[in-house]
Amino acid sequence: MAVTDVLGPRPTSRWGRRLSFLIIAAGAAAVLLPLAWMLSTSLKPEAQVFRSPIQWVPSTVRLENYPEATSSIPFWRYALNSTLVAVPVVIGTVLSSTAVAYAFARLRAPGLPWLFGLVIAAIMLPGEVTLIPSFLLFKELGWVGTYLPLTVPAWLGGGAFNIFLLRQYFLTIPREQEELARVEGHSFFSILVRVIIPQSWPAISVVAALEFVHVWNDFLGPLLYLTEQDRYTLPLGLNFYKDIYNTQWAHLMAASLLALLPCIVVFFLAQRAFTSGVVLTGRR
Repeated sequence: MAVTDVLGPRPTSRWGRRLSFLIIAAGAAAVLLPLAWMLSTSLKPEAQVFRSPIQWVPSTVRLENYPEATSSIPFWRYALNSTLVAVPVVIGTVLSSTAVAYAFARLRAPGLPWLFGLVIAAIMLPGEVTLIPSFLLFKELGWVGTYLPLTVPAWLGGGAFNIFLLRQYFLTIPREQEELARVEGHSFFSILVRVIIPQSWPAISVVAALEFVHVWNDFLGPLLYLTEQDRYTLPLGLNFYKDIYNTQWAHLMAASLLALLPCIVVFFLAQRAFTSGVVLTGRR
């Protein structure tokens, strides 16, 4: 019996394709419209920013907004600070979440399923719940005012969602390869490094890309723990374009676009791995 006899004909009609295209186009427009406004505003003189109706193509293109935006605050210093936070966080998240996820995927021990259930439950736990206890802990450790509260937790498990994502991917890898490596005398750690990780780059790339975007755009963490302006990251630095009486919108949008570029580059580099990694984590 053919598959179409059971499931019916595939929805490949012309109207179905057109409807799918319209839905995708509407979603893309909703995502790209704020970005287009940012780009347009970053090229306008300040007096034209809120002109009504909206002028998407500025009558006077002002490229000077970009050098002025990066010179009015120590923009590149803040970008370096963001890099100093993002790089160790991404490395720590990838290493620790990979190790924990592999243990959940392959080890067998009493209570391990219940422990994994707690990890899944932690995904639903809002970060605001642990905000005050975490701050008090880091204050007692003397870490407030440094990058340690922002970087060290990434090395202690890598986050519940990342553990879940990698565990689901590891379950798709056949056990026969590990058993063969075990017969050849490889240890648990050696199997992880030599067998599992080389086959798991799509999922690992997803974790790294998502974590980088999250940390690069994080505002609340640096706001809580960084006390000196020389240590501020980009999200905090961009706030200097605003004050009580005036906001330099053209400079703010120009600086925001520059701050957005690393996230765009990371997304396009990891796009193929992102697609395959997310698809395969749903299999078992």
